[in-house]
Amino acid sequence: MNELVFFVNNVVIAGSVTGAIYAIGAIGVTLIFSIMRFAHFAHADMMTFGAFMVLVLTTAFPGIGMGIGVPTAIVMLPIAMLLTALLAVGIDKTFYKPLRAHGVKPIVMVIASLGVTLILQGLIRLFAGTGGQGLYVDDRKAIFRMLPFEDVRVPIVITEPQVYLFGITLLAVIALHLFLSRSRLGKAMRAMSDNPELAQASGINTNTIVAVTWVIAGGLAAIAGTLLSLDVTFKPDLSFFLLLPIFAAAIVGGVGHPYGAVAGGFVVGFAETLAVFNWAVLLRPFRDSLPTWLELPSNLAFVGTEYKIVVPFFILVAILVWRPTGIFKGKVI
Repeated sequence: MNELVFFVNNVVIAGSVTGAIYAIGAIGVTLIFSIMRFAHFAHADMMTFGAFMVLVLTTAFPGIGMGIGVPTAIVMLPIAMLLTALLAVGIDKTFYKPLRAHGVKPIVMVIASLGVTLILQGLIRLFAGTGGQGLYVDDRKAIFRMLPFEDVRVPIVITEPQVYLFGITLLAVIALHLFLSRSRLGKAMRAMSDNPELAQASGINTNTIVAVTWVIAGGLAAIAGTLLSLDVTFKPDLSFFLLLPIFAAAIVGGVGHPYGAVAGGFVVGFAETLAVFNWAVLLRPFRDSLPTWLELPSNLAFVGTEYKIVVPFFILVAILVWRPTGIFKGKVI
């Protein structure tokens, strides 16, 4: 049972945390692709920007959350979402809208997004430095330990940021679902995703839809970056470790399909944790029953932790070869 609890901590909980982060990030990527029809490589840097805004606000007002028993970073998250949404809209109006007006091909938009990536990375490192910083500036992280059985020595461990992560992720996915399926703007976004020319001919204001898409993508990016930084730490190069996984999640789920992005995020997240998990721990109870010539190694992981970043790449290649449309067959909201 101790080995099983170890598996729960290092695979079930860790995979759920990683999957939730990737899912929120992939939703923004897939929304932008479904409306604007190009891969926005600067999305991971928007996630980093949102987390940096939370860091700046929590440093400036460190004691706000203590009065209501909530981490200050969570209190400042809505403001960071607004700032990141404004950044996203500003980037679109400055860089992407003139290109769309000239009718450039999608590959030109992709290259432009790479330029935006470099600009955002340089600005974030200019003001944030190069070292890591914690978002808990007013208190320590609360850690919840639960013993599922009396004879188990290893507890199931969940941290306070992980509780907020699961709760906010669930709320964000439900809110997005209700928005896309019930609201007038959401239905207009679905129509534009399906057929932009027909949507424009039907009287839908495409400029409004584009702006709303960037606002949603920016807000979700701030949520993902902040919750990840709360769980670990804020780093200016956060986007380097997020870009490939969130794109892999979006493609696995089906590019242009928000619900597929959620599924793809958890697929990639659990694939990473399962690949680096030491399976020798689960085999320890059977060590005495193994043949004498078969010695159980101390480490039985598929890949080392330092090579975890290659897992989304292999998943991405496999999906593109085996099922290019993804799990949910993308290009529709």
